[in-house]
Amino acid sequence: MSGPLSFLQEYGSEILRLTIEHSRLTAMSVGAAILFSVPVGIILTRARKVAAPVLAFASIIQTIPSLALFGLVIPILIAVNLPIIGFVPAFIALFLYALLPILRNTHTGIRQVDPAILEAATGIGMTDRQILWRIELPLSIPVIMAGIRTSTVISVGVATLAALIGAGGLGELIFRGLRTINYKLMLAGAIPAAALAMFMDFLLGRAEIFLTPKGLKTKE
Repeated sequence: MSGPLSFLQEYGSEILRLTIEHSRLTAMSVGAAILFSVPVGIILTRARKVAAPVLAFASIIQTIPSLALFGLVIPILIAVNLPIIGFVPAFIALFLYALLPILRNTHTGIRQVDPAILEAATGIGMTDRQILWRIELPLSIPVIMAGIRTSTVISVGVATLAALIGAGGLGELIFRGLRTINYKLMLAGAIPAAALAMFMDFLLGRAEIFLTPKGLKTKE
């Protein structure tokens, strides 16, 4: 046990610091993607003519290799005189990468609500806003949360590449281990990143259970 203990004594504080950096970057980028994608997804269910082009554009972003996406945001940042290394480019790249699952699931979740329910709600005099908040969004929660969970897990993994542009995170340990062929350092970055992804997915799963209407909850 002296090996693992000595390793934790040497790198434990650094692992903790980088895990916090990784968590902050992921949470802020996914949080921003939620604030953007959910309202846009709702709008797309009302403006169906533009839904296909917008979803196609988001799909194109998703197909760009993650490392290339970090590079593609640099010219944009230069044009607007923002830092090209560090937190800002990493945040923008992760934000873009997280958009599609949330946007598509929000759009799909609302569109799949039974038309008979919507017709009945309209028949009793509910406004469009009331239908959205009292019927469509509650019934869509499981689908929307599935998109958020997918985006979060993907973002935790992609965020390891943020170390290449000076944004910190657990990728620092992974790439340092690659440069020095030190497998302990690689695992010191990879294992906490995997654990962080599972932990965030667990928390979002609990949030999904809390937000899902009782009639839609699956029996365990």
